[in-house]
Amino acid sequence: MTETTSRVHLTTSAERLASFEPVLDVRSLHVFYDDFEAVRGVDATFGRRQITAMIGPSGCGKSTVLRCFNRMNDLVPGARVEGTLTYHGMDLYAPEVDPIEVRRRIGMVFQKPNPFPKSIYDNIAYGPRVNKMKLNELDDVVQQALEKAALWDEVKDQLDKSALALSGGQQQRLCIARCIAVQPEVILMDEPCASLDPLATAKIEDLMQELANDYTIIIVTHNMQQAARVSDRTAFFTAEVDEAGVRYGRLIEMDDTQKIFTNPADQRTEDYISGRFG
Repeated sequence: MTETTSRVHLTTSAERLASFEPVLDVRSLHVFYDDFEAVRGVDATFGRRQITAMIGPSGCGKSTVLRCFNRMNDLVPGARVEGTLTYHGMDLYAPEVDPIEVRRRIGMVFQKPNPFPKSIYDNIAYGPRVNKMKLNELDDVVQQALEKAALWDEVKDQLDKSALALSGGQQQRLCIARCIAVQPEVILMDEPCASLDPLATAKIEDLMQELANDYTIIIVTHNMQQAARVSDRTAFFTAEVDEAGVRYGRLIEMDDTQKIFTNPADQRTEDYISGRFG
């Protein structure tokens, strides 16, 4: 496609790993739902313009941690976060920080595509309009977002069409374009391919590699093959039970993806990767 050939060359995983620059830093993160401690003591750092996959069995806290990055847990009654979570050194949970601004800079794509019941154009233009973008700039923003989401060539002649009429894979790329339109730096993806067929999944995975030229991407996935294919770094979470019989999630190890999948430092990671449990 035209936009692909004009793009700066796709950075490789090795290139991205060689230029590690912290964007998000997590220290002693604990997440509670009322009195239940769902996640305990997470320490992790996420690099700029890298793809980080968070893997592990169900109920180990991956999505809970992901939602902390753009304060989506604020919307859950009884949820609270303890510890330190910084974005370029700024405490995301400081009293003066506006959660709406956090969500503009750190966007999110959910497991199930959730386009608005509006036209394709209005889906993409929604965020820029809320942010008071000038009307004469909207057309360019919509086109650029759809190009970056590898959807422009498929929909450019039907922008007035309902987004709900798109296929599942197209809807998910539309949601990625909608996220991109407000110019975030970080894109969070919570199992973005879970409801898609293999062809649509391959398109999303290829898209992630392109987006890593410009964005920091953190993805939660249950698909270990997907994590191995697309990510630069991988964080393995598991669920443990304390002496009181309470189940909680924790981060076991985080490293370059190749090392996690070929020579992990922790036996629990090895057991999960090899299918011995989980």
